[in-house]
Amino acid sequence: MSDIPLTLSPELYDYLLKNSVQEPEILSKLRIQTHKMSMGHMQVSPEQGQFMGLLVKLLNAKKTLEIGVFTGYSTLAVALALPPNGKIVACDINVEWTRIAKDFWEKAGVSEKVDLRLAPALDTLNELIDQGGVGTFDFVFIDADKKNYWNYYELSLSLLRPGGLILIDNVLWYGDVADESVQDQNTLAIREFNQKIFQDQRVFITMLPIRDGVTLALKK
Repeated sequence: MSDIPLTLSPELYDYLLKNSVQEPEILSKLRIQTHKMSMGHMQVSPEQGQFMGLLVKLLNAKKTLEIGVFTGYSTLAVALALPPNGKIVACDINVEWTRIAKDFWEKAGVSEKVDLRLAPALDTLNELIDQGGVGTFDFVFIDADKKNYWNYYELSLSLLRPGGLILIDNVLWYGDVADESVQDQNTLAIREFNQKIFQDQRVFITMLPIRDGVTLALKK
């Protein structure tokens, strides 16, 4: 046993994909199309999408929430893992990106599971709270503007049921969180978020080095 974390070389990462990821063809097509875009790096990786689907199945989730849709890969991964009566409230503001997402949701036959809300996510989350959504969601994925991470988290935690799970993306932020010489707004926001959730007694957490880092928060 080694105390030193394993660094994934391109060859080892390729091995991981070939021996772990069972990506449906529709997800593969969406990932390849998105990768060609100038902002394609914002898309979650196939192993992360599969991990999210596994979490949804482990939770027996039926009602989920996503903050930050982009072209819909993570939404589609979750939708495919949900039961036929499962629902996702998907929050975004970009019409162009979500148009691609809607096309692939339709092709995959999961459009009926997705409730896309094109509005500022904070507004949507507050609306869900006002409409009686407190404590009714099983799973939440946060992957949007970093300055609002804590605001998204607080509202999502209110909407989440006890025993529900929040997954927060980009918590290692390309390694910049560990470099004190980096002081841009996004890095500072993620550092602050990581410190605050580490001290939050309302949840059990773990941070994992999946892709750009994810934190799992289980509501007590």
